[in-house]
Amino acid sequence: MATPTPPANYGFSTSQGDIRTENPLPRAVLRTNNYLLLDGEWNFALDPEDVGLRDYWYLSHSYQRTANWPGSVEEHIAQQQPSGPGWRDKVVVWYEREFALPERGDEGTHSLFQLTFGACGYETRVWLNGFLLSTIEGEEVHYGEYTSFSFELREEHLRPVNRLTVRIVDTMDAETPRGKQESHVYKRGGIWYQTYTGAVRSVWLELVERNRLRSRVGVDSVIEDRMVRFNLTTRVHDPGLYTLRLQVFDRAITTLQPLATADFPLRLEAGQRRQRVVMEVPHAKLWAPGSPNLYRLVAQLLDSEGYVAQIETHFGLRKIESRGTYVYLNNEPTYLDGILYQPGTATYEEMQRHMHAMQALGCNLVRVHIAGVDPRIYNLADELGLLLWVEVPSPHSSTPQSRENHRAELLRMLALIESHPSVVIWSLYNEDWGAQDIATNPETRQYIVDMYHYLHINHPQFLVVDNDGWQHISQEGRLKSDLLTAHVYTPDVNRWAELLDHMVRGDLNNVAVLPLVIGDPFFYGRQKPLIISEWGGFGFADYGGPQSAEERTDRIRQFKQELRKRPLAGDVYTQATNIEEERNGLLDPHTGELSVPAGLLASQNPATPLPDTTLLH
Repeated sequence: MATPTPPANYGFSTSQGDIRTENPLPRAVLRTNNYLLLDGEWNFALDPEDVGLRDYWYLSHSYQRTANWPGSVEEHIAQQQPSGPGWRDKVVVWYEREFALPERGDEGTHSLFQLTFGACGYETRVWLNGFLLSTIEGEEVHYGEYTSFSFELREEHLRPVNRLTVRIVDTMDAETPRGKQESHVYKRGGIWYQTYTGAVRSVWLELVERNRLRSRVGVDSVIEDRMVRFNLTTRVHDPGLYTLRLQVFDRAITTLQPLATADFPLRLEAGQRRQRVVMEVPHAKLWAPGSPNLYRLVAQLLDSEGYVAQIETHFGLRKIESRGTYVYLNNEPTYLDGILYQPGTATYEEMQRHMHAMQALGCNLVRVHIAGVDPRIYNLADELGLLLWVEVPSPHSSTPQSRENHRAELLRMLALIESHPSVVIWSLYNEDWGAQDIATNPETRQYIVDMYHYLHINHPQFLVVDNDGWQHISQEGRLKSDLLTAHVYTPDVNRWAELLDHMVRGDLNNVAVLPLVIGDPFFYGRQKPLIISEWGGFGFADYGGPQSAEERTDRIRQFKQELRKRPLAGDVYTQATNIEEERNGLLDPHTGELSVPAGLLASQNPATPLPDTTLLH
């Protein structure tokens, strides 16, 4: 079968305007340039015997089938083999398409073509006209399926019409970050889901400057002084003197006059470099739920001749702290009314509806459960004023290799998420999945402790949870987690109240499936905020929950009242939507329509008020 004909409108589109407008590319940072979206029909082939590399499919192959990108391998296999069993153990697939090279215009001498995959994996190789490409980081094989990666295209490899070939491999390997996708360790069923891998986000070609800022911005603010630390990454081919220019605008006011501006001279060598700079934004309003004040950052890299490469993003000033019994947001104690969110195979449009619906339920926090999401969802949370608790998709076994894979995934996610004021909490592990030997293996514990300290030093704008749910690590009586979290499921409200009383009194051994703390003795004494980070499950038959929406609503109200009678810092109801065999959702996964009253999860008129903070400022 011939390669699909490129669409007629294969000329460049223009990336420009405010982030608030609909962004067709799955990224959070805008670049004022031209791009060509390569989504659509691609040639597709299964490689069940894994012979494609040996037989040079990247040079020539006769494809008999097509598939739409983006889309999962599982979906594409099902379309080709409707009655087939899907894939087991390992899958190898190939995609290929042609595209005409767009014209560069006047900016050609300063620019080059960059190819970006919004997410693809777990193992991805890419060829252009038969030449194997290397990512900007120098990888001939990219590992990871939750974040974007890019290739700079060399001039000698480009043709008027170009052939792009992609080989994707995934396995049931328990050492790779899988989240709740099934593996050799956890089989599909119950809380474990079908794999969802492959060409899962858009791919696009764009014209970028040879010397530029990458679309990665870190933000850490000191709200007392209205100081903002920006972490930016330069990518330079031509060594020399450059100027990094930052301008901050009030997004609520349409004006050409920036609130603040600053220039930073840099001498840059060829390659990539991360640079921190600090700016004062006087009189800036703080970001928080209910008042999600955002500012626009325009960052420019100017060469010695004055040529400008520019990116744009938004940011907010906010501070998050774990202090005694409560979580403090901008120095104010804030109860976290949370909900567990598992997007599964939801589209970007469905996820948008989910976010609005979860806020309508009364939540100020969404716990995105060990999954990667479209980066535009973080932008939406910034806009709505929704706090986010994000988690590294976990491996399913505890080995030196699984820990290395976990660390690599964490660093990839951090590079692309550290700018969002909505992201306030990170979990390293959940219920010791991928760290099953946490109580007995010093190496496992040390790795988690090391990453906890790494995040504190390099990303102080986040709270960090070592292992959510139970088995938190204590060293010399110091909890290596900013929050003491517990997963507690019971359908009986009296038992629920009893368990909550045990926890607030400091009983850490008889309240969850496993002890809440391991390692050296830890004496609670209300040193850390206590959060019930999973509860409910009402509607999931294995948890004994009520089946009707009315019964579920009443039960949730009763349980929520018991939570607010006690000195807890927050709670996370399980969960937002039904997903596969878990039937405990409160909103429709497609439309976002609520099956319970709006505001049900909000803490209104709490029985135990948060403390007076007039003396804390």
